[in-house]
Amino acid sequence: MQLALDLAQKARGYTSPNPMVGAIIVKNGKVIGSGFHQRAGMPHAEIIALRQVGKEAAGATMYVTLEPCAHTGRTAPCTEKIIAAGIKRVVVAMTDPNPLVNGKGIKQLKAAGLEVQCGVLAQEARQLNEAFIKYITCKRPFSALKTGMTLDGKIATHTKASRWITGAASRRYGHLLRHQYDAIMVGIGTVLADDPRLNTRLPGGGNDPLRVIIDSTAKIPLTARVISENPERTIIATTEAADKKKIAALRAKGVEIISLPPTAEGKVPLGEMMTVLGQKEITSVLVEGGSTLNFALFAAGLIDKVHFFIAPLIFGGTAAPTPVGGKGVATVEEAWRLTNVNYDFYEDDILITGYVQYTRN
Repeated sequence: MQLALDLAQKARGYTSPNPMVGAIIVKNGKVIGSGFHQRAGMPHAEIIALRQVGKEAAGATMYVTLEPCAHTGRTAPCTEKIIAAGIKRVVVAMTDPNPLVNGKGIKQLKAAGLEVQCGVLAQEARQLNEAFIKYITCKRPFSALKTGMTLDGKIATHTKASRWITGAASRRYGHLLRHQYDAIMVGIGTVLADDPRLNTRLPGGGNDPLRVIIDSTAKIPLTARVISENPERTIIATTEAADKKKIAALRAKGVEIISLPPTAEGKVPLGEMMTVLGQKEITSVLVEGGSTLNFALFAAGLIDKVHFFIAPLIFGGTAAPTPVGGKGVATVEEAWRLTNVNYDFYEDDILITGYVQYTRN
């Protein structure tokens, strides 16, 4: 199963809105076939592995990281192919949370006389497809916040200088995250201050995420790089209070507009905006916003995971911005806490990764 999980990882960043899946076929104690799902619309991992082994599949065991599908979607059901190939036993890491599957695949395999075991390396399988699980069960994208700060918790100096806080290795990892997420999200303040490109710059290439700009009143300049470079990859989330002529000009440039009724404070309703992104089959969002947007997303319960880089620098300054601004919490008990925390080093920087806990026992 670990081999199957390792195979599935190879497609990270390419399978959305589908999950990453790996499959291994074993017979007489030897691996005779393997496969992983490479892109949505392409053959599933089980089918690729079965094609490799042909008639040798009869009597073999298949290890697969996600319950085989039993419905027709972009491809035909995998369960029918597994049964027809003569596979004797199927070991599954986890059931598929997709309501179209969710146990139906396992039930179909058992009804055909196959032995099925489920739950092998289930935790690892869930973490592999955490974005897919959130998207398919909640109809909203999995959202992760990535930020880099100094040892004293600053994301810029009091003069707004911020390049570069983290080192080259940390920045490379940041671009790897961009490759892995469907979309990258920032607020209008970041666009006005930095005019970022918000693309992926890895040595070997990689996917450029969709760019989602939160801009309540459509302040974004038509000359901004997220508009002048590949505007069809940019989404502006704004409100119905935005200037209609500006919206028309943005659409004429090829930018997609999400226009929603404003909140009482005149802001983009972030929960509704996330729902719209989910309707567009955006399964994951990497937030690289400033302190205002970051706090708003935390306050709305919309950040699932964090990637916090800490660099060995000290800026000082009461006016220097921090990663999460806004009003903040009133008591320590109200703080957002992380679970399943991991610590990694990227040269001199520390990366803290964890999942946000919104409810307390």
